[in-house]
Amino acid sequence: MANQTKVTRLPEHGPVDESGREVLLSLKNVDITFGKGDNAVKAVQDASFDIYKGETFSLVGESGSGKTTVGRAVIRVNPLAAGEILYKGVRISGKIPHSLDRDVIRNIQMVFQDPAASLNERATVDYIISEGLYNFHLFENEADRVRKVEEMIGEVGLLPEHLTRYPHEFSGGQRQRIGLARAMVMEPELVVADEPISALDVSIRAQVLNLMKKFQQEKQVTYLFIAHDLSIVRFISDRIGVIYKGRIVEVADAEELFNFPLHPYTHSLISAIPIPDPQLEKNKQLFTYDPSIHDYSEDKPEFVCIGHDHYVYGNSKEIAEYRAIREKGTPLKAITIAEPGAPDTAPAAAPETGPAISEDFLLHPAHDTGSLWYMVLSFLLPILGIIGAQAFKHFHYFRNSKACKKGAIAGFAALGVIVLLFLLLLIMAVV
Repeated sequence: MANQTKVTRLPEHGPVDESGREVLLSLKNVDITFGKGDNAVKAVQDASFDIYKGETFSLVGESGSGKTTVGRAVIRVNPLAAGEILYKGVRISGKIPHSLDRDVIRNIQMVFQDPAASLNERATVDYIISEGLYNFHLFENEADRVRKVEEMIGEVGLLPEHLTRYPHEFSGGQRQRIGLARAMVMEPELVVADEPISALDVSIRAQVLNLMKKFQQEKQVTYLFIAHDLSIVRFISDRIGVIYKGRIVEVADAEELFNFPLHPYTHSLISAIPIPDPQLEKNKQLFTYDPSIHDYSEDKPEFVCIGHDHYVYGNSKEIAEYRAIREKGTPLKAITIAEPGAPDTAPAAAPETGPAISEDFLLHPAHDTGSLWYMVLSFLLPILGIIGAQAFKHFHYFRNSKACKKGAIAGFAALGVIVLLFLLLLIMAVV
């Protein structure tokens, strides 16, 4: 890495790993410390992970775990006490040339958690969105700047007349759209999204997430998505990293992590996801992570890949157990529903192996009842039933989807029996 101090510009492409994926951002053994001497607090310790071009990598953990600290280190706000951050294979942490620093600012943008505090209240929306264009002169003339700003404000669902207004005149969701427009007008390759939807209403959250997904598809944007709501993270992420007290304890593909939450802290996070069913939520057993279950006095822990692109933090004994559980291939049951009258909390233990409590029940909308009428209608009109099942599944109405599927299968079976009887009668008549 010594020759990287001489690099003054970012390369067009980053290094490619063994699987052929381009590594856009790489954190290697990152430590971040606040304060000095006896008052020093290590906020992040030995954090390592890669983010590949075009993916959404989510960093999840409870409040105070160091998620935002990592995000701010990526945009060069928080200095590192140890380790390094590489962007396209070039070190961007520490002291770097001014031209490289400008390249980093140009290519890495951030969307902040609080849309009110992150916008200049004394500036118009036009200036807020244009500020990056001015700083990097990313327009040919005034007409080109106005065109870019108006196009971007339209893409985030606002109107050109909003450009002359000030941030306090907008709702929280609209302000977050302005913050997103400010970042995306720079045409960045990487966006650090620091809990961009946590302060928004549920319906507005979906709109902002759809906007982010749209930009990713159209502009090949890569996201470092910082959040604590795992029910949302699961369905927008390609890969997920779990951080506990500044240490990365598990990294895996989204479905891999939810099917095999090997580290106890990951298990506790998943068990805390609210279930949109009052009775199930009432009887759910919360799993509480107790760090004292680990004995690292002699057998020191490491961050190890156990296969399936799944990384877990643990000592050699724990890694062997994690690897054995994963190789069985049986999904872990991270959420347990107790019988009525059972204790509300479960003791700290590894998640049980076995099928999940129900398929994707975490996302059941209010009207996902699996009504008998869907089954009856699908029985009478099986082709429409199959179409309805696929449509319901796409929008996460899994109970309705199953009802339509069962009705359609029964309908096709009944239709088959009728056709078979008709053919037999026809043969008998001919004979």
